Amino acid sequence: MARLADTAFGRILRDHAQAEGIDLHAAPRAAEQSTLAVVSLDAEARASYDFYLDGTADWQWTAEEARAPAGTAVLHFGSIASWTPPGDAPIGQLAARLRARGDVLVSYDPNVRPGLLADHRHGQRVVESAIGLAHLAKASTEDVAWLYPDRTPADVARHWLGLGATAVVITSSADGAEAFTAQGWSVRRPARHVRVADTVGAGDSFTAGLIGALIGRGRYTPAGLAQCRPDELAGALDDAILVASVNCERPGNDPPTAADVAAARDRLKPASGPR
Repeated sequence: MARLADTAFGRILRDHAQAEGIDLHAAPRAAEQSTLAVVSLDAEARASYDFYLDGTADWQWTAEEARAPAGTAVLHFGSIASWTPPGDAPIGQLAARLRARGDVLVSYDPNVRPGLLADHRHGQRVVESAIGLAHLAKASTEDVAWLYPDRTPADVARHWLGLGATAVVITSSADGAEAFTAQGWSVRRPARHVRVADTVGAGDSFTAGLIGALIGRGRYTPAGLAQCRPDELAGALDDAILVASVNCERPGNDPPTAADVAAARDRLKPASGPR
C-alpha cells in the first residue's frame, strides 16, 4: 500500500515495483506530487536525508484509501507517514482495526527522522501511540537514542513491551541486533562482515527480512509470534541481518531477492560468534 503520484517520479516508482512482481491494486494513484528525499553520505557511508514533502502524495491518506486488502496477514507501518497529518489518522485507525481483529500481525518501525519531528517529547508521543498498536516493533539504536537520550536500548525495549508489543527488535549497525520479548527473554545476534557501499534502505531491508523470516517459520500471526522460541527468533534475526547486509553492499536502496540471499548466505560470515 502506497500513495504513488501520477507524475514522472510516481510512474518510475510504480513501474519499478511492478517489475519486482509487487501487486499494486491497493496503491492509490495520487493527484499530489511525489515526495523527494535527497541522500548524503558521511565518511562511513551512513546516510542522512533532506526531505521535500510539503503537501506531497505520501501523507494524504483518506479513510477510504486506508483499507487493508482482503486476506491481509501482516500489516507494516511507520516512519514519516505514521505521524504526518492528515494521513496519519487513517493509517493509525487501520492499524488499530487490524490489531483489534486479533488475526493480523501488526509491525511498526518508527524510523525516526529528527528534522521532521518537533522535539523528543513529541517524538515519544507519536511513537508510543503507534507502539501500542503493534505486536512487532523494530528500531535502531539511533532511533532510541534520539527519542530517549537518558535510557538504554534495553530499557526502551522493555518500556515498549509494557505498551503492548509482543517483541521488540533493536538493531545496532555493526553490532548486530537484539530481540526482547514479552515472555521476558531476549536473544542477540551478530552482524556480518560486509563491504559497505552505503546504508540507504538498510533498516527497511532488515524489517522485510525479519517479517519474511517469521512467515517462513510460520510465526507471522499474533499468537505465533507470542509462541516463538528463542532459536526461532534468533534464526529470524540472522535472516534479517543477512538481507540488510546484502542491501548495504549495493549503492542505493536495492534489497535482495530470496535467490540473492541464498547466494550470499555462505559468502557473508558472521562478524563474531553467537552471543
